[in-house]
Amino acid sequence: MMSQMDKSGDGILIRQKMGMSQKRRIGGAFKTVLLFILACIWLIPILWLLVTAFSAYPGMSRTRFFPEKWTLDNFNRLFFHPDSILQYGRWFFNTLVIALFTCIVSSIFVLMVSYSLSCMRFPGRQGIIRFSMILGMFPGALSMIAVYFIMKSIGLTNSHIGMVVVYSAGSGLGYLIVKGFMDTVPASMREAAKIEGANEFMIFTKVMLPLCRPIIVYTVISTFLGPWSDFMFARLMLNSGLSKDWTVAIGLYNMLDKSLIGQNFSAFCAGGLVISIPIAILFAIMQKYYVEGVTSGSTKG
Repeated sequence: MMSQMDKSGDGILIRQKMGMSQKRRIGGAFKTVLLFILACIWLIPILWLLVTAFSAYPGMSRTRFFPEKWTLDNFNRLFFHPDSILQYGRWFFNTLVIALFTCIVSSIFVLMVSYSLSCMRFPGRQGIIRFSMILGMFPGALSMIAVYFIMKSIGLTNSHIGMVVVYSAGSGLGYLIVKGFMDTVPASMREAAKIEGANEFMIFTKVMLPLCRPIIVYTVISTFLGPWSDFMFARLMLNSGLSKDWTVAIGLYNMLDKSLIGQNFSAFCAGGLVISIPIAILFAIMQKYYVEGVTSGSTKG
């Protein structure tokens, strides 16, 4: 009798486990299908941008997703046949110069502020941290008009130097993730360096920076991406109407004017594809350090 009951109980458990396993498989299959559908929806605009960039038709095709004829003329036009409206090579160079100088200045600011708030103790330190966190909650767009009039009063509108100043001036407020990473470095290492006679600058450059390579990579990428893809501040500051002074974001936007889109849409797609290539290469090379910097910097505030 007992053996029969044990066998029936085992059979019920086995059936329950099989039912749960089947439910998990069904749930896993449903999630896979859903993610596949979402991925396809997300990739459709990118695929459309890609195929249109190689299309021989200059405007927006409304009849066929894939073009009947393929060509490289759109890329050739971008770099080798500029005109008074389309000066992509110049826009690319302007954007690259602004992004590089902003990256250098902003990275230095962020690392210095992060080190001072993480490793140094001075009166008002906690107040500065609280104030900067509250100030960082307000979107930068709220200050656009004030920043514009300040830069105009000192003659730095329609200037790439002014763009670097605007992008770099408030970069120190982005210290939080870098500070969190520096907080994980043992204080005993800095104390040992002080015993050996090192000053704060030597500790910063010879102890902290070599240990913070992942977060430095994260900082460099983040500060480069801002001006590389920004449109709002660039549109506000570079308003002279001279095409040669524009960044890529402004130039591509103006290519979509109603009077120009019919002859420039394929070139616009080619320009969007080209501007994404340096970022994709940068992420592919720095992905390991970038992920390490984000995850490590978020473990401790």
